[in-house]
Amino acid sequence: MNSFDDEQLPLTQGFGDLSLGNDYYSPKPGFAFEEPPSPMISSEGIIAQEITDKFLSAAAKLEPGELVKDGFFTLFESVGALEVMDPKMDSGCLAPGESLDDDYDVSRLLSPSEVIGIIDQLFSLEMAWHLGYPLSQTLFTSVYVEKLQHPNPTTIHDADFIRGHAADSPRDPMHTVLRAYCLGLLKACYFVNERIKYEHIYEEEDFVTNTYNRSLLESLNRSDIYDEIVTARQVLRDTHHTETNELAQALDFRLQFRLAFLRAIELSELRTDPASLTPPWAEMQAVWSKISKTRDLGSAVPEAFSTKIQRRLASTMPPRPIVQPSAQETQRHFEKLIEDGMSVLNVLNYTDSQSLLKFVLTFQAQKPQPMVYVRALLQNFLFHDMIILGQLSIRRVMDDDLSIVVLPDSILLDPINDTIEAPHQPRFIIASHMEIFRQRAAQSYLDIFRAFCQNRCRVRRTLFHSLQDWEMLQAEAEEIDELLQPHADEKLLVYPPRTGGIPTGSMPLSSWAYHYKLQLMQWTVQLGFELEIYQPNELASMYWYLAYLAQTHIYHIDRIKFFTTHRLETTHPTSPQYPRSQAFLEHTHALTRATFSLALALSTLYTALTRLGLLPSLTTSSSPPAPPASSSSRPYSTDALRHEIRMKPFASVSLPDLPSHEMMVQATTRGGMGSTAGLLEEVKGSVANVRRQLGVLAALAGDDGEEGTKRRDDNGVAGEWSTANGNKVFAVGCLDRWKGQVVEGWMKAVVEIEEVVERVSKAENETKGGGVKGEGVVTKLKLKVPRPSEAGHEWWIVPRIVEE
Repeated sequence: MNSFDDEQLPLTQGFGDLSLGNDYYSPKPGFAFEEPPSPMISSEGIIAQEITDKFLSAAAKLEPGELVKDGFFTLFESVGALEVMDPKMDSGCLAPGESLDDDYDVSRLLSPSEVIGIIDQLFSLEMAWHLGYPLSQTLFTSVYVEKLQHPNPTTIHDADFIRGHAADSPRDPMHTVLRAYCLGLLKACYFVNERIKYEHIYEEEDFVTNTYNRSLLESLNRSDIYDEIVTARQVLRDTHHTETNELAQALDFRLQFRLAFLRAIELSELRTDPASLTPPWAEMQAVWSKISKTRDLGSAVPEAFSTKIQRRLASTMPPRPIVQPSAQETQRHFEKLIEDGMSVLNVLNYTDSQSLLKFVLTFQAQKPQPMVYVRALLQNFLFHDMIILGQLSIRRVMDDDLSIVVLPDSILLDPINDTIEAPHQPRFIIASHMEIFRQRAAQSYLDIFRAFCQNRCRVRRTLFHSLQDWEMLQAEAEEIDELLQPHADEKLLVYPPRTGGIPTGSMPLSSWAYHYKLQLMQWTVQLGFELEIYQPNELASMYWYLAYLAQTHIYHIDRIKFFTTHRLETTHPTSPQYPRSQAFLEHTHALTRATFSLALALSTLYTALTRLGLLPSLTTSSSPPAPPASSSSRPYSTDALRHEIRMKPFASVSLPDLPSHEMMVQATTRGGMGSTAGLLEEVKGSVANVRRQLGVLAALAGDDGEEGTKRRDDNGVAGEWSTANGNKVFAVGCLDRWKGQVVEGWMKAVVEIEEVVERVSKAENETKGGGVKGEGVVTKLKLKVPRPSEAGHEWWIVPRIVEE
């Protein structure tokens, strides 16, 4: 017992030391402020010297923020020193006479022109946020916005610049207008932010969803904010006698725009008929033009915006400047946002799966690309609750696509199959195997649509990651085709005909998978040109590879057409699915042939320019080493290594065969055979083929008439198909956009190629016979490879010749 007490004694005494009532152990008054004694240094080898006064004297000579760094500082010490008292890194660093917080008075009276100026600046900051900048550098730099949402308001009355404002006390009319606008702005930002977070968007690439512990008025009802905006508009009408009519109207336009934006966001959640969703967007478009005309009425209030607010948003974040687009940029971006917001609603007008895919492709290929919020809306329309466009099941869309591409009016897609319950019946077996295929292919199929809702870099990355999945899907589909063949009552045929080969089935499911796999491979290569991935001396080989893929695709389409035509000729069906499938195959065949000819033309053109010395040539491992001048620019790579990198996305694909580096060099250099003039003639022939195929596509797209209709029965089977308004090219809802991007855009590339061939041929003829072969052309012409944004079309990089 005594031992235990002895052990507890130090602990008890320790608690006693902490007692406030223990006078013995309490510190003396002022002890904490006394200067500590100098350390006692007893070493005989050290002589202490007081340097405090000298250090303070030297530091006083430095300007605030000036940094002195010893040359022997390590990297860690240097970075640590930079972060202290550097205005660019230390958010707590203050200039002489600067206060920590902003001292702007939000209760001061504002003139109408000042309110217009503040709102217009908020427009610019809102657009900067839509473009991908964080809220800390955009909207949250507004003192009014910060006062409105911090501390977090729980009721609409709490959401005020001046907290504690009596509900029945009169408020300045301009404060009422600005408060209502900020309420609508923050609520719209909340819905936009939530929509983007819910969809498949890469935050680090496109958008910053961080709200820095601000709620964006999440707890406030949308209807209450509607009422505040309506009340503010009524206040403006009541003040017409005190304010000029022009200023009051300008403020009313801005409130009307904010109200219409909130309604557009609310209606977009319905995913119903586009006609019912369009009015708010149309109202925004009309009001925005009026807002743009009244921008000169505003007076800037720069002191109402401050970067000091960032110190309260995140203590570890270095201070960042305010990002504010110009008035012209803001106007252009808002016009684009509204236009794309109205256009994306047309995706809800479903006609067929191929038109839906083409709508997504052309919509996302616009330059500039639609903003993140609009792309998130598109994803919401397509995939929310896994109900396509709010009305269609995944199975209906997939079956529609299968019937268009490979299985028009086929027993494999007959809805009656699902009603058969006898296991020995062929239709029961067909239904079972088809359900297995649908479950396996559904995600891969939907991922195509989802991928194209991303930014262009992410689209390409996602596509070549999907190739391996489609490769596996094709192999599994072949097995299912073999299981279905005995029950589908299909006659085996020899293809190609009259070759004496072994009769085979149409293999519809694997053919469908192979079709999309080839399409994905072509899109991946084409996006490589758009994203400037390939070097100028690689363009010939990559365009040759694109032509190789397109030619393989042409052969595959011919095979599908062969079996589809045979079924049509032998069964004479009356279903409209056959003419629809034939139209798709005809359109796809023409488009793929145009791709093949245009890619081959550019590959041959770059080969000819390389022979003339206007481009460096590719080499193989057995080729002689390149001159020192060319190798010094890329000392750490070879053509063979670059070929390996370019082909890496396709390494997992078994069909079509991956060309080796030697094969690609042979194809693009022609082994030195043939003349340059002969190569240029080949380019002319390929360009002529492109013109013919684009003419076919233009003719198919030019069939104007009544709006094409398609009726569906209760099972979703197409009941009627029209050839009007873009149905022949499967561009319903996006016909003008598709014609502009493909028919007109590709024709620009054709014209540019013809001009280059003409100028090179002329220069070669003028210099023929003088000096070394091609030397005169090199001295007379210079080659410029334009950026994709400068080309007639981003996928077709036509070189430009500059005469010296």
